Amino acid sequence: MINDVAGWLESAAIDPAVHALRPDYRALLITAEGLRPGPSDGLSERLLAEAESAARERFGDGPVEEDPHLAAWREAFRGFGAKPQRTRPSAEALLRRVGAGLPRVDRLTDLYNAVSVTHAVPLGGEDLDHYSGPAQLVRATGEEDFATTAGGETVTEHPAPGEVVWRDDAGVTCRRWNWRQCVRTRLTHTTTRAFFVLDALGPLDDIALKAAGDQLTEALAESSPGVRLASRLVTGG
Repeated sequence: MINDVAGWLESAAIDPAVHALRPDYRALLITAEGLRPGPSDGLSERLLAEAESAARERFGDGPVEEDPHLAAWREAFRGFGAKPQRTRPSAEALLRRVGAGLPRVDRLTDLYNAVSVTHAVPLGGEDLDHYSGPAQLVRATGEEDFATTAGGETVTEHPAPGEVVWRDDAGVTCRRWNWRQCVRTRLTHTTTRAFFVLDALGPLDDIALKAAGDQLTEALAESSPGVRLASRLVTGG
């Protein structure tokens, strides 16, 4: 249980090895306390529909991976040995689903997915109450535990050596930078405290990153009146 959220937010860090790989990387971290979780609702449906419309207007029938920010993420994935055709950056994976309709998961996940699609920015949300120690972006040794599911059962995997991962003291919370989150810290219908990560590379400047963060905080405030929010921009330099 994280008791001092402000102190916890200040403890988040990017390892120098990640900075060496992508000196242009920044992470906008947002914490939210007092959230109202639950199933998808009218607000989350509206925001997802608006995001789908914005994406169709922006990309049309063109390949989303040619967007400069998404192309930079493909390059970043290749930089640590991942194949982006098989394990796509999260924002690209979502944008590819716009044609058939974005998934409706739950109200908190829907909110951040809508922001991710609108701004073409990888964005993840995690349950802060299931974190153990600070959030760290590192290059994996290959020995870290990653809890996921296979065949409906929880299984433990391990990242590849050198893979960029978010982790805490208990193990990996997100593999391949922003590709897949673990089951331990995922958002649920009981999440009231959450941690959001907005990932940016060079083509997405700090003004555009802030705009994405502002849209997320506005959506969280609308969906959970009285929510307590804090944010921090973290770089590896």
